[in-house]
Amino acid sequence: MQPPLDSNLMRGFLAVVDAGSVTRAADQMGRTQSAVSMQIRRLEESLGQSVFIREPQGVSLTERGRQLLPYARRVVGLLDETATALREKPLSGPVRVGIPDEYVQSILPSALASFSQRHPDTQVTARCDFSAPQLAALAADKIDLAVVYEGYSEDEVEVLAVDPTVWVTSISHSQHLCRPLPISIYFSSDWCRDYALHSLDQIGIDYYPAFECDTSASMRSAVINGIAIAPLARSSIPSGCRELTAEDGFVTIDNARVVLHRNAAGTSPAIEAMVATLRDAFCPFAEKRVGFGP
Repeated sequence: MQPPLDSNLMRGFLAVVDAGSVTRAADQMGRTQSAVSMQIRRLEESLGQSVFIREPQGVSLTERGRQLLPYARRVVGLLDETATALREKPLSGPVRVGIPDEYVQSILPSALASFSQRHPDTQVTARCDFSAPQLAALAADKIDLAVVYEGYSEDEVEVLAVDPTVWVTSISHSQHLCRPLPISIYFSSDWCRDYALHSLDQIGIDYYPAFECDTSASMRSAVINGIAIAPLARSSIPSGCRELTAEDGFVTIDNARVVLHRNAAGTSPAIEAMVATLRDAFCPFAEKRVGFGP
């Protein structure tokens, strides 16, 4: 029977991967180079294969090392998360968060449910609305956090992700081949005029509004059922649909940033925990994630 892998050996493995050499990893861990080398040797003996290729300027991963890497990160991350969850004081109190309609069915439901399960003494209120009303609610102290879409600005903001808006069509209905082009748009939307419709004007496509609504859920329904093509966040493209790319003659509508705004009135441990949850929720979907600026 093979002995179980030691999590401390995987921590040493990750330290060497991230540092790029055993020497730098030892310095960062506050250990001797020989001690870290011994950890790697024990790990390789346990696996029966090498995980690193030793090179003059450092190390690189073998095929087995590349295979181990995601598992090691997952195991070490789960152990750290477990330790934090069991040692931290229980959180309590209200957390009011505004979220875009685009993510109600994709990113945020599991994140918010997980938060409530982990912190059962908190009271989470989620508000679904467009960006402008969310910011107004934040200014009026009706919510604590607002996840909104924004273009680039000079203001210092926390960018959770860059989630481009693209034209989407049903694979089975192929409405994008029709002329004039049937499109779905929002009611009285400056954004639709300035970005979505402008992108079609740029490429000279004749179009007409086949479906008008005020939620992205309705937009998705229109696409799925072959009523029209629709402008959707790339991360929210429904199953059975696809992005219309340059090969189809279309252009990206915008490179909207998903931005987190905080209530200036103050914060709490529960609110800060929600901030961490939102960061983690958007991280896998982030095409480009930056702390500040463009």
